[in-house]
Amino acid sequence: MKNLGSTDIKNERWRYPRFFGAADGDKALILGDDAKHISAVLRMGAGGLIVLCDNDNNDYLCKISSVQKNSVELEVLEKRKNETAPTADITLFQCLPKSDKMDFIVQKVTELGASKIVPVISKRCVSRPDEKSAAKKLQRWEKIAEEASKQCGGGKIPVIGKLTDFGKAVSEYSEIGLGILFYECGGKKLSELPIKTAPKIGIFIGSEGGFEPEEAEYAESLGIVAATLGKRILRCETAPVAALSILMNLTGNI
Repeated sequence: MKNLGSTDIKNERWRYPRFFGAADGDKALILGDDAKHISAVLRMGAGGLIVLCDNDNNDYLCKISSVQKNSVELEVLEKRKNETAPTADITLFQCLPKSDKMDFIVQKVTELGASKIVPVISKRCVSRPDEKSAAKKLQRWEKIAEEASKQCGGGKIPVIGKLTDFGKAVSEYSEIGLGILFYECGGKKLSELPIKTAPKIGIFIGSEGGFEPEEAEYAESLGIVAATLGKRILRCETAPVAALSILMNLTGNI
């Protein structure tokens, strides 16, 4: 049997099933699909413990008071600040890949601590959903981000931005923070950039085939920095995971 130290015991108390919702004083209520999951899948009843997060980096240790088919009443036992919130504010601008690769990307960069994920249409994007299809994809990505946040113990669900075109994304972010475009034709190493002092970081990842040269030139003309992830050409679903991992390491979050 593992000999738990005091720190382990403290953290273990916050590893119960996790859900997002709002606490009202010493009471809370979970409705809908999450309530069904608690009752039908987890088969939890009165007295069971869960963690409720308010999506603002506050965690609440709660005891189940009662379970109904579509609602679960909770008693708040303790509150604490979520300890997983990264100090780095990183937005991923991901040019849409084919098939369901974006599902994987949303899940993994959520686990790594991305603050926002924006789907982008660039010149080499094969996937170009219409407005109705884009809305459905957005709902799915929001659900994936929520589930990934629960799994990794996150205190905030990353915002999933609306589908936008590359030029607009670049021009808007160039006014906000340090923009980094990962370019398959080369660029600076991340270790050469002012990562630690940047209040906000936006990273641009291409779809299959990467970026057109004129797109990279346009981004650089607005102050976006071209960067490299090494001499290997990474797949569009691998690059954002590699980039977020490196950035979180450079900012002391891994």
